[in-house]
Amino acid sequence: MKEKKLHNIFIEGPIPAQKIADDVQKHSGRTGIGAHSIFLGQVRADAKEGGAVTAIEYTAYTEMALAKMDIIRENLFAKYPLTCMHVYHSLGTVAVGEICLFVFVSSMHRKAAIDACEELVEQIKQELPIWGKEIVSGEVGYWKENQ
Repeated sequence: MKEKKLHNIFIEGPIPAQKIADDVQKHSGRTGIGAHSIFLGQVRADAKEGGAVTAIEYTAYTEMALAKMDIIRENLFAKYPLTCMHVYHSLGTVAVGEICLFVFVSSMHRKAAIDACEELVEQIKQELPIWGKEIVSGEVGYWKENQ
């Protein structure tokens, strides 16, 4: 039996604004879509002991994360009438103010897109083996807790 190829959600470094714009633009010709819901996660300059967060260094158990993401994706397509779903998460160092998570969900109607996007973001944060180490004042500091 042929093994299923998992979609790679990981991008090295920050997610470029041009990628986000290009992905949105690619859907302009899909006239059955009536709504897009987009979530952008951005690195914050949280205050920590020793200074402010200047970046987050992301790592993941890639194989497990991709397999789990595939299950999440299938479950959300079964639950909501979606037309498409895109997820991109950074690996490596992402500076304060840069985008580290891009979630893009489309549907014929807004409620399905909004609800699926919110549920998808929560599942990514809670279920995928992705970790972020906050860099504080140029020094590797604290493991970040997903909230």
